[in-house]
Amino acid sequence: MHVTTPPHRPASSHSAAAPRQRALLGQISDMDLRLLQVFKSVAECGGMAAAELELNIGASTVSRHMKDLETRLGLTLCRRGRAGFALTAEGQRVYDETLRLLSAVDAFRSSIDDIHQRMGGRLDVAVFDKTASNPAARIGAAIALFTGQAPDVALQMHVASINVIERGLIDGRFQVGIIPAHRHSQSLVYTDLFTENMLLYCGRQHPLFGQDHSPLTWQALRAWQFAGLGYHSPNMELSHSARLPRKATGFDQESIATLVLSGRYLGFLPDHYAEAFERSGQMQTVQPAQFFYRCQFVGVLRKSPQPPRAAQAFAQCLVAAHAAHPVRPASAPRPPSAGPCPG
Repeated sequence: MHVTTPPHRPASSHSAAAPRQRALLGQISDMDLRLLQVFKSVAECGGMAAAELELNIGASTVSRHMKDLETRLGLTLCRRGRAGFALTAEGQRVYDETLRLLSAVDAFRSSIDDIHQRMGGRLDVAVFDKTASNPAARIGAAIALFTGQAPDVALQMHVASINVIERGLIDGRFQVGIIPAHRHSQSLVYTDLFTENMLLYCGRQHPLFGQDHSPLTWQALRAWQFAGLGYHSPNMELSHSARLPRKATGFDQESIATLVLSGRYLGFLPDHYAEAFERSGQMQTVQPAQFFYRCQFVGVLRKSPQPPRAAQAFAQCLVAAHAAHPVRPASAPRPPSAGPCPG
């Protein structure tokens, strides 16, 4: 029988690239979860040397774990060298997926604890910044109540912006949030806790510092440059309604304070936080009887799936702690068209 063989054809320079090596990852084991925990710490600490203290293991062990994970996944997760440490594009995606996976594992453990009618595991609580100095905030008292009820729960506190906290509650990264109330999400449950007074400030080098502010109106305020928060919040709502020209943007109260201290911008800050700057003569309020608003802080839980028992218990402790020291309800931010605030 005659067999015809096809002629030999040299490989084309335009042929498709070789397919990527298949990941060796099969069933996810406890060791894989451990490697992912190491990778998470390395990514968040900004390098292996920095993660050494966080993980309490030697740098060589951290490096070996990272190489093992890259082999298991068939991916290069980070670049390290003279230019410094950086996640690759693939590493960033794996980091995002790692956060979701570890949150799901923690949620599973919490659910098992719920079945056994006990509270254990880890509870991640996220708080909007600069609340510790607010005399109306009783978060510390709530923590004391909670740890007395659930001594086996490992509490982790985070400080983040409103949008990061809300997103983290929805995707399971956080279990409890404490934020200023603004717009409500249908996916979250809100409970009133305490209020915060927000006053307008100028820095010592600002032209308004030490001057008579009585002639100022909301309309006249638009002549000055304003520093505001760069995400949806009571601060943004008021600046939009008052049509204040936001010439600089911050993403936490610390950044707004720094911009005000430059002497170039006006900005709203919590009165309890700005008090130290006032005492040292670095800042001054601008017409506090007129240019102010109040924030209502709320405790936030995810609506569905139902939060773990530890999260519900912490939320109850927040309510109990603040009920023991009630404050008068906050009013809505004063619109510039109301009362003495002409549009």
